[in-house]
Amino acid sequence: MHHYISVYPTSKKDKIKTIEVDDVNLVPELLDGNHRVIPIVTGGDEPVEEVEVPEIIPILTLRSSVLFPGAITPITVGRDKSINLVRAVNAEGGILGAVLQRESDVEDPAPDDMYKVGTAARIIKILEMPNGNLTVILNGLEKVEITEYITTEPYFKARVTALRDSTPDVKSIEFEALVDSIRDVALNIINVSPSMPKEAAFAIKNIDSKRGIINFICSNMELTDEDRQSLLEAPGLLARARKLLEILIREQQLAELKNQIQERVKQEIDKQQRDYYLQQQMRTIQDELGDGADADIEKMREEAKKKNWPAEVGETFEKELQKVERLNPAVAEYSVQMTYLQLLLELPWNDVTKDNLDLKCAREQLDHDHFGLDEVKERLLEHLAVIKLKGDLKSPILCLYGPPGVGKTSLGKSVAAALGRKFGRISLGGLHDESEIRGHRRTYIGAMPGRIIQTIKRCGSSNPVIILDEVDKVTVSNHGDPSSALLEVLDPEQNTTFHDNYLDMEYDLSKVLFIATANNVANIAPALRDRMEMINIAGYLLEEKVRIALDHLLPKQREAHGIKEQEMTMTPEVVENVIACYTREAGVRSLDKNLAKIARARAKQIAFDEAFAPEISMKDVEKILGMPKFLKEEYEVGGMTGVVTGLAWTEVGGDILYIESVLTPGKGKVSLTGNLGDVMKESATIAHEWTMAHYEELGIDPKLFETNDINIHVPEGAIPKDGPSAGITMVTSIVSSYTGRKVKERIAMTGETTLRGRVMPVGGVKEKILAAKRAGITELILSEENRKDIAEIKPEYIAGLTFHYVKTNEEVLQLALE
Repeated sequence: MHHYISVYPTSKKDKIKTIEVDDVNLVPELLDGNHRVIPIVTGGDEPVEEVEVPEIIPILTLRSSVLFPGAITPITVGRDKSINLVRAVNAEGGILGAVLQRESDVEDPAPDDMYKVGTAARIIKILEMPNGNLTVILNGLEKVEITEYITTEPYFKARVTALRDSTPDVKSIEFEALVDSIRDVALNIINVSPSMPKEAAFAIKNIDSKRGIINFICSNMELTDEDRQSLLEAPGLLARARKLLEILIREQQLAELKNQIQERVKQEIDKQQRDYYLQQQMRTIQDELGDGADADIEKMREEAKKKNWPAEVGETFEKELQKVERLNPAVAEYSVQMTYLQLLLELPWNDVTKDNLDLKCAREQLDHDHFGLDEVKERLLEHLAVIKLKGDLKSPILCLYGPPGVGKTSLGKSVAAALGRKFGRISLGGLHDESEIRGHRRTYIGAMPGRIIQTIKRCGSSNPVIILDEVDKVTVSNHGDPSSALLEVLDPEQNTTFHDNYLDMEYDLSKVLFIATANNVANIAPALRDRMEMINIAGYLLEEKVRIALDHLLPKQREAHGIKEQEMTMTPEVVENVIACYTREAGVRSLDKNLAKIARARAKQIAFDEAFAPEISMKDVEKILGMPKFLKEEYEVGGMTGVVTGLAWTEVGGDILYIESVLTPGKGKVSLTGNLGDVMKESATIAHEWTMAHYEELGIDPKLFETNDINIHVPEGAIPKDGPSAGITMVTSIVSSYTGRKVKERIAMTGETTLRGRVMPVGGVKEKILAAKRAGITELILSEENRKDIAEIKPEYIAGLTFHYVKTNEEVLQLALE
């Protein structure tokens, strides 16, 4: 008879081994104390041995182990009652009954606490344990059923009945199939369950006995005590096999499901561990390099503690910073968040510079940097005065408008210097995207804050002077209307809570002094114009330009070209000649360029060690700048009929304009030439109609209207012209042609006329006077209502000019015609 046993060590150094033994009594000798044994089974389908179970036997209560017939199982005994029982039975060489108690935690079970069916067993060996317990190796003999308990002290004794398992027919196909299925399923469970000893598979494959394989699997599989007890109580081997296969299939499904879950969890944990490991490596490398992500975050947190910002901004910053801490530095969102947090830290928020409230010093600064511009300077000094008295003021929004080159933009720097504030400039020319003002939302790739927030960040204070350059050149496109976005920026009542899309928080712009610049007010949106305080900077008179050239531009060009003061000087007469013959503008930009050209020529002479006179003469100017580009706007039109000098305003300043008319034989047709706009054509029509209506007072023969055509022409026909201010000039020209009266010499005029003959005021008076004086005009005819404009001009600049203020066309004709 053969016995199979799997012996596995308590030490990890030794290997598990499955051995075959001939006598079960030899098993204890095979163990050296460092190994433990799993139950064994006997070969053959007959009973283990023919044994007569006594009618009354001692009963050993088992806490959590079920002994099957034919199995050898080590049992640990610790209770005094059980130890006494084992020693007594071992001394007598008798048989005991091993019965499972229903609840394993009951310390002193009563007969009702134990199952009725157990196994009769013989003690093979008792091993004394160091802790006082005994390890008893029991050999299961036969299944028994307890009929009644006889005694309970010193240990249980009970009357039992032997229950021999009925063996199915050896040739039973069902039993064969059951045993094969049990073997396969058991092997599968051993393969998928990490807790099962793999050597058990060796025994399962080699045990030929059907009874043995069933009892071996019942003993060794990880089953609950209830399942094992139900298998023991099964009536016969066939019923046990059926029950065992049912339990094994359930256990197999549970094991597979558990493995699937563990595999999924393992994969997820492995990925997390891998990511964590890589992140830790990256952070370690970054820390070694001194630019670790954690270090950056902590550095930001330290900087945030020093920031002077509103409480809600601090809360938002901390919330966003915590979000960054949870992010992997390798993901794209990490850098987006870090950029946003960096912006929050770099913005000045409540940090402001202290205003310089020394008004005399401020006035000196403004006068030093710019000549003239008295109205603007006064307005800025008023602003400073209010801050000095009140301590705080919502900054006004100033809009400086006027022709190019008069110093609108550079005035902003002077204002900042005078106030002691930081200076920023935003060019709005050609801006067509609303997001440039308001910023992009952070959800977009490449999002950034608007130009307002960027400029404030660059300035480093919340009260800078910001120039909004070319506010009249903002364009509308399918990306929105930037001028509408500027409404919130430029409204002192709204810009305390300016909302930038990128920042996604309100920012106070009320301390910023915005100065907008524009060339043409008509191009500014009305709503935007209404929010700004409009200050006109008109063109400079000739005398002003000479002062600007000598006091500002010439020293600047000398410094820019490395020329000493004694190496290059100019007289006012030469500068005046440069202005008159080489520039035609309201500002001084072209003058500056011409002076730069002269300075370069002088620098070349110095570098080549050429001989030269320090003072620039007219001959030098002609040699450097070439022949004069512009003749003085003075034509010999005096004493001519039908040709009148008018005054015009252009974007580059004022200009003189000639209105010519001539009569030709015809049928009374009026023709207009010279690229005239609608308003100017209407002025000509009104002038002609008024003349026809007053032929008697003017002494005109009415037949002339029927027998002559009149052509009215404005020279330089390629240049578009429009506006009503040539009205009285056209009246004078038409009356001169019809009456033959000549126009007086060196007289010019500007004013709108009505059908009633009333003379209306016009704009651009200062620029027009500049043009008239440049052309050598001595007398000017203006509307009475333009008298106030002349009062604003310094008397020295209009010296030599005679002004006539009129209310009606008759007064104009009386002054202009001989």
